[in-house]
Amino acid sequence: MSCNSSVNLSFSFLMFLFADGAVAEIEKKIIEAFEVFDHECNKTVDVREIGSIVRSLGCFPTEAELHELLAKVEEEEPTGHIHLEKFLPVMTKVLLDRSYRPIPEDVLLHAFEVLDEHKCGYITKEELVKYLTKEDPGPLSPFP
Repeated sequence: MSCNSSVNLSFSFLMFLFADGAVAEIEKKIIEAFEVFDHECNKTVDVREIGSIVRSLGCFPTEAELHELLAKVEEEEPTGHIHLEKFLPVMTKVLLDRSYRPIPEDVLLHAFEVLDEHKCGYITKEELVKYLTKEDPGPLSPFP
């Protein structure tokens, strides 16, 4: 075995150990978040809590993406509860893949600038309610 191959082997082994440790740390965070909502202490949560768990882990899926995630973790015959053993590998992959990241700050800021019709640097509570409850806002300015 040449020196280069042993260096490559050592580097690969170190990367494996690092990745394994990172996965263990991610799984630990997922389990901790899951347990907050496991009120019966039976490694299950109400299906309606999954969105809160996912968001508590820093992921912000759309409603459609959340439904796709639920389809992956629900039992074949939905019971209204999600089991940790099904949720853990799916959520671990989500976190490793860095899926469902929040909207970047600059895009969000631009959205508020578009809504700030008077260019005063803020929108009032009344304006926000109007924008959030209006059924047909019409065409909006394109975002960058």
